[in-house]
Amino acid sequence: MAATRPIRVLVAKPGLDGHDRGAKVIARALRDAGMEVIYTGIRQTPEMIVEAAIQEDVDAILLSILSGAHMALFPRIMELLKQNGVTDVLVAAGGILPDEDIPAIKAMGIKGCFGPGTPVEQIIQFVRENIHPERLQVEV
Repeated sequence: MAATRPIRVLVAKPGLDGHDRGAKVIARALRDAGMEVIYTGIRQTPEMIVEAAIQEDVDAILLSILSGAHMALFPRIMELLKQNGVTDVLVAAGGILPDEDIPAIKAMGIKGCFGPGTPVEQIIQFVRENIHPERLQVEV
């Protein structure tokens, strides 16, 4: 008999961006929605984020960035995930993401892009609908 476990989400702040209020709001909303949330804190390197995702065996990684360094940091994160065989984890991003960069961000494999003012319910729903369901199956 199979059951499901809670979704595990890593909320990360890549780069030198020190503003984390939005990331904390999202982390709390995801937790309140029944998800297990790991918040890495500010100023994380791509290597630190990927290592934490692997160690915590997360189902999703939500990246929050305001610094404008997304086109340098996001490709490195996605490259490291691929190098480590992490191919079934949902990756989404939020923060200041210029509209002209969204197609390139999604082409990297980042499934969702959320800007300021996005309702938390929309992000929660997106995570629930885009997690690989087999990751949540547990034998009982």
